[in-house]
Amino acid sequence: MKKLFAAVLMVSAAGALAGPDMEKYNKSCAVCHASGAANAPKTGDAAAWEPRMAKGMEVLLVSVNTGLNAMPPKGMCFDCTDDDYKAIIEYMATPAK
Repeated sequence: MKKLFAAVLMVSAAGALAGPDMEKYNKSCAVCHASGAANAPKTGDAAAWEPRMAKGMEVLLVSVNTGLNAMPPKGMCFDCTDDDYKAIIEYMATPAK
């Protein structure tokens, strides 16, 4: 039983590290970040994200949670955790392939 529990935990942890919750990204973030609406940096546009990422993740989390420019507080993802935001930000800042 302990081995089964340990295996389930490892699979769950691996899933958490796999990337962002795309459902949360699609319902909230993609509305602006997929198209660049309201001057949002586009997903996959590394050049647009570079100066933002240089500020550090903690600064970006404050911006997401409080809102910035046209982005409303929490980016309209009211069930996102800081870990969700981190994963989504890293996903959006990754250059498109």
